[in-house]
Amino acid sequence: MDLRKLKTLIDLVSESNVSELEITEAEGKVRIVKGGGAVAQQYIPAMPMPVQPAAAVPAAAAPAAGAEPAAAPAAEGHTVKSPMVGTFYRSSSPGAKPFVEIGSEVKEGETLCIVEAMKILNEIESDKSGIVKRILAENGQAVEFGQPLFVIE
Repeated sequence: MDLRKLKTLIDLVSESNVSELEITEAEGKVRIVKGGGAVAQQYIPAMPMPVQPAAAVPAAAAPAAGAEPAAAPAAEGHTVKSPMVGTFYRSSSPGAKPFVEIGSEVKEGETLCIVEAMKILNEIESDKSGIVKRILAENGQAVEFGQPLFVIE
């Protein structure tokens, strides 16, 4: 399922009175649940073994249940969050040096990483000057809208 279709489905759920939507297609299953004004999505790719998708559901639910530990990085400094759903990359190409490392000094507007969405590479810039204290996403990892990526002090 492509990202445009997912975004359309999320928008439809958030603008309607529907509280939950689940769609199954050949390449996977999508479940969108609206609760308390927020829309959460879960994408489970089609897998040959039915045990793996079931194991993926509790793992995805665990971070939502522990919302307080996610607030801890914000207490340490400024958190830079992903402005979109996509794939997180620390460098401009696979063999290139990462844009920033832990301990790097960054200025407001400086590129921190790239989030690839719908085959478009979007440079994510620092919205605050400071020192990178933590990198919260792994290279090549899928990230969600609003997911913390960096902590800057």
